[in-house]
Amino acid sequence: MQRAGVTFIAIFNVVIGILSLFYCSPVLAKERLGTAQHPVRMMFVPSGEAQTILEGGEEIGRRLQKITGLHFRTSIATSYAAVIEAMGAGKVDIGWLATFSYVLAKQKYDVDLMLIVVRFGSPFYRGQIVTRTDSGIQKLSDLKGKTFAFVDPASTSGHLYPKTLLLSKGLNPDRLFAQSRFAGSHNAVILSVLKGEVDAGATYDDARAAVAKTYPEVYEKLRVIAYTKDIPNDTVSARKDLDPAIKQKIKSGLLQLAKTPEGSKVLKRVYGISGLMDFDAFFDPVREAGRLLDLDLKKTSP
Repeated sequence: MQRAGVTFIAIFNVVIGILSLFYCSPVLAKERLGTAQHPVRMMFVPSGEAQTILEGGEEIGRRLQKITGLHFRTSIATSYAAVIEAMGAGKVDIGWLATFSYVLAKQKYDVDLMLIVVRFGSPFYRGQIVTRTDSGIQKLSDLKGKTFAFVDPASTSGHLYPKTLLLSKGLNPDRLFAQSRFAGSHNAVILSVLKGEVDAGATYDDARAAVAKTYPEVYEKLRVIAYTKDIPNDTVSARKDLDPAIKQKIKSGLLQLAKTPEGSKVLKRVYGISGLMDFDAFFDPVREAGRLLDLDLKKTSP
């Protein structure tokens, strides 16, 4: 009896050891990401109306779950920088990053670019500077001594490029305005200008559309006085050490989602997105040129 008891205890300890290895293995822990208990954490930047982005993000998560089988927990950050730091700390798996936010996140934490946002068939967009039609401001130099609203320190079209535009015209943005501030979102900048809280502001082109449903007079009362150079669109990026298999599944799922009528609607509602593209899609025009010229590189000699 004593020997049988010892054998049973030995077998029991072996089983416990195997189970401990199974549940504590880092590889298997990564594989469990995407379950209801350990959902993929996806965060959005607060570039527009927070409630719209939050609700749209939740719907994107639900639809992605149906496509990929993965579970998602979505949230909206308090600032552009908050998404970057959350990804760097491993607290967010997928970040919908504005252009400059991606550049910063890549530089600081080597995040992985998954997809580029497409709007109106293009992977590029512009920033703009808007003012009220009755402000008397006709050109950039007229902004001297005026009040101005930017979006966020990490906003490309709502801060970085507009400031660069001013500098290219010989206008120092640090001394140009009587006062400048960060409004927090593109919608907030448009509304600040519309309501006369500031004389002018910087947003993406055309942020007026995002508030036109509630404020239809926005096109009549606001006008654009300048545009920036073209800017690469915002991105969907993954934290550096995200499991490649999960990353690929999410990437494929998002591309599939963007091609469905329901998915297209929610992407447009959240960030005005008309599609998503892989980097490889940039080479499609080159492929088309080769096809039209009937080139077969396999038959050409080096």
